[in-house]
Amino acid sequence: MTHREGTLELQLAQVMLPEDANPLGNVHGGTLMKLADTAGGTCATRHARHPMVTVVMDSMTFEQPVFVGNLVVLHACVTWTGRTSLETEVSIDAEDVLTGEVRHISTAYFVYVAIDEQGQPTPVRPMQPTTAEQRRRWHDAEQRRAARLRRPDGAVRV
Repeated sequence: MTHREGTLELQLAQVMLPEDANPLGNVHGGTLMKLADTAGGTCATRHARHPMVTVVMDSMTFEQPVFVGNLVVLHACVTWTGRTSLETEVSIDAEDVLTGEVRHISTAYFVYVAIDEQGQPTPVRPMQPTTAEQRRRWHDAEQRRAARLRRPDGAVRV
């Protein structure tokens, strides 16, 4: 097996089963949040090649319901890196595998901090935005970071 450099993107797909949903067949928001954190955290880890801990999840709204039997597809990408932290964007779509209909469900942003063997923050490999889309996402991430830093005392500041 060969070692690959970290990548900036990751896709995760999972069929929603009855244990993922309420009695009406609607998938729990918490199930989708956990999948989003898994996709974002795995993408962050692949980039940094260090264990990552979640420190921020910006607000997550669910634009449409997800049902048992839907294929949930999550796309995660690194949008920004700091000294020890990085941000990922996670987009969630749901596909009805019988009809092929795909619906956008949610987009959320997660911030992770890399940790070393002692559980202390450790530097991450810088992201070098090379495309116009990467530069746009970097700029948007810097604006979200600035907004987080302006939050009242007691809030997480990353």
